[in-house]
Amino acid sequence: MTTTGADDSLGVDESQLRAILIDNCQLSSEGVEQITSHMQASGRSFSEAALQLGLVSSLDLEDARAWARRPASRGEPGVVEAAIHKVSGRARRMLSRIGHQVQPGRDLMIVHDPYGTRSEKLRALRTELMLLADGAQRAVNIAIVSPLAGEGRSQLAAELAVAFAQLGRSTILVDADMRRPRQHQLFDGTDPQRGLAQAIAGRTSPYVHAVQGLEQLHLVAAGGTAPNPLELLSDSFFRQLVDEWSGGYHFVIIDTPPVSAYADGLAVATVAGRALVVNRAAHTPYGAMKELLRRLATADSQLLGAVLNSF
Repeated sequence: MTTTGADDSLGVDESQLRAILIDNCQLSSEGVEQITSHMQASGRSFSEAALQLGLVSSLDLEDARAWARRPASRGEPGVVEAAIHKVSGRARRMLSRIGHQVQPGRDLMIVHDPYGTRSEKLRALRTELMLLADGAQRAVNIAIVSPLAGEGRSQLAAELAVAFAQLGRSTILVDADMRRPRQHQLFDGTDPQRGLAQAIAGRTSPYVHAVQGLEQLHLVAAGGTAPNPLELLSDSFFRQLVDEWSGGYHFVIIDTPPVSAYADGLAVATVAGRALVVNRAAHTPYGAMKELLRRLATADSQLLGAVLNSF
């Protein structure tokens, strides 16, 4: 007899697992038929049959169970529908590989100190960027770039993404810093080894993480350090991913490595089409900033402005 009901030992409904696995792992109709046939022959559940056939991994199954266990609020869609709609929104299928839900870390002051000075300045910056983006037909893609490390680039990218989401604008934050990624440190619960690098290298859908308490915000982690970041970010598949996100979100915020050390940020700025420069007061040398602006001028990217970070 095939198992179709709730798995009491896990507190998960099998029908939910089936729907999430099909969507997360992008199982083809042939794959689903193969799993169904194995279910009938072996008496196993859909998830067990898929795992035994090697069409999903144990990590895929763990992700699906984590999503299925999330309690649905009264009056909201079921957990499966909520998971799919939150990640896809207006986007197409590529965005439907659902990762773990993550939490804003303590360093994200716009979440934990919403009325502080930094949060007020971030909201002012958000307003300026929204005015610049007024009338845009697709998402506003912004590469956050800086000359050097330690200038607050990753922090600004994360908090700016949060600020847009708090205003009800669907936003995806992408960590394209495969040199020294930091977004997985700013959002608790993110797996630093599974992200953008693996998605581009494998030409597969990246894991998109929902953020607790911020329904309009999603995160794609860098996936740890990679041996060939510039080649990955110059790959046409990365441009394809950005195009997909542009069709599914109002804002696409992309974190990058420091430009003085690596050309990755320029490649990302070219793909994004817009760049926001970050420098730190009493830290960034004038020469480094001037060189960044010179190199950015050679990229096919609109310079939105510069942020002087004094925090």
